[in-house]
Order: sequence, then C-alpha cells, then structure tokens
Amino acid sequence: MKKIIGITEMPIAAREKESQKKADENNFSKGGAKLYSYKTQEISCKIGKQNIYGTAFLPETQEKVPLVIYAHELCATHQWGAGYAKELARRGVAVYAFDFRGGSAQSKSDGDTVGMSVMTEADDLDAVMQESAKWDFVDSSRIVLMGASQGGMASAIASARNRERLAGLILLYPALLVRDDVREEFGRIENIPERFNWKGWIMVGKNYAADVWNYDVYKDMKKFEKPVLILHGDKDDVVNFSYSKRAAKSYPNVEFHIISGGSHVFHGEHFSQAVDYILNYLRDLRFFK
Repeated sequence: MKKIIGITEMPIAAREKESQKKADENNFSKGGAKLYSYKTQEISCKIGKQNIYGTAFLPETQEKVPLVIYAHELCATHQWGAGYAKELARRGVAVYAFDFRGGSAQSKSDGDTVGMSVMTEADDLDAVMQESAKWDFVDSSRIVLMGASQGGMASAIASARNRERLAGLILLYPALLVRDDVREEFGRIENIPERFNWKGWIMVGKNYAADVWNYDVYKDMKKFEKPVLILHGDKDDVVNFSYSKRAAKSYPNVEFHIISGGSHVFHGEHFSQAVDYILNYLRDLRFFK
C-alpha cells in the first residue's frame, strides 16, 4: 500500500517539543517500550578472498533480535551510520554498519576505490546479508537494509536481488542519479577513461560508470514488494528529491516523506525527524515489542 507523499512541516519549537515528548514516551508506545543498553562488536564478512569490515551495535539481551544493515554514503565509512545505530540499538534492534570495499580512502575493508562501483557495493550487501542471517543474535526473518545516498542506490539494487531475505528497505536521500550523472559526464560508454576523479571527491575506475551505464534501477524496484520507507530533504543539492519521488511511484509498497529544509545527509532536527519516521516504520514491521 502506498502512503501519501508529503512534506513534513512543523514549527521548529513545536517539532523539538514533540520530539522530546516522543522520546520521553520511550519509542512512542503509550505504556513505554523497553529501552536497552547496548555494546559494539567488530565483525568481518567475506566476499571471495576479500574482507568486509564492520561494527555491530548489539542490544544487551539473550533473545534473537531484528537486524538493520546500514549502507553508507560515497566517500564515507561505517561510522556515518553510528547515530542511527545507537537509536535503534536502544530499542532492541541490532545494527551492522560496514565499510564498502573501496567505498572511501578511509575504508577498513579490502579493495581500493578504483575497483569500486555501485554494483560492487550491491555485491558487498549480498555477502553481508548472507553471512548476517547466520549470526546467533539475529532473527533472520527480520532483516532490513538501510542505505544512504550511494549506499541507498546499492541497497535498492541488492534488495531486488534478495527479496526473500528481507523484511523491508529504508532509503535515505538515495543517489538514484548515478546513471544519469555518468552519462552526462561522458556521453558515450567508449569515452569513459580507465581512471578518473569523480566530481573531485574520489578516484574511481572505468567500471564505476560502465557498471550502471545500461542499468535501470527503477525497473528493478517493481520486483521488491516488501514495505519501503524513503526519506529525502527538499533542500538536497547533491541528489534532487525528484529521484525519490519517481522511486515512490515505482515501489509497490512504499511510504515516502519529504523532509522540509533537509539537505543531503540529515543533521539536527532533520536527523531527529528521520529517526522518528524510521522508528515508526520498524514498529509497524513488529521490530519492537
């Protein structure tokens, strides 16, 4: 079922008051949901002969718990997901945030940036999903991908490949423009150089552009029928929210919110709003008792 697409608008003071009220009510439930202490644990996954490094945020409980797999932005690391991970772990949801192979110069995973593309990132997610379902603390029937920016694009691809493994999908300002960007930059696939500095951000290889040249992510979205949550700021100057609007029309079962004033990467009040939406979405999936 698709929910109404709208812009979140509320005076700042009222938003802050409401956010605090919700926090005081412990995850919005009338009786107050249990809050957990949590610990972090370094866990590595394998893809072929290469290593994927990540950190798990684990609620302190003996029960199996739901898992959210966080896929980070381009030029970022697993640390960019820590804010969301702490909020979810306190509610009894484990989070695994990892470094894409070649996802940045600071990545602790194997590989280098010249070998990275959105498709190799989707491959990383495939490997993480396969291994994490076997972890003894994970309820494998309740696994959700949460991808931000380019990690959102990779998550959209991986979710279409792994429909039976997942309970849902969360996309934060997903960089669904990658194919448009590389086509605008090079014009023809034959013009892609072996190596190039992408937007002055990161040195990448030919496969970064070639891998998505003929790929239509919106076509694959139609295959994923589990609940999807999309959040995008209307002041995003990196990825226009029109890309997420189109995604909201492509997914069969989607909830889409435009964060008024939100930029690319949510901070402050916009981060708080995003957390609220994420918690409500996960509660609807029965990730909370």
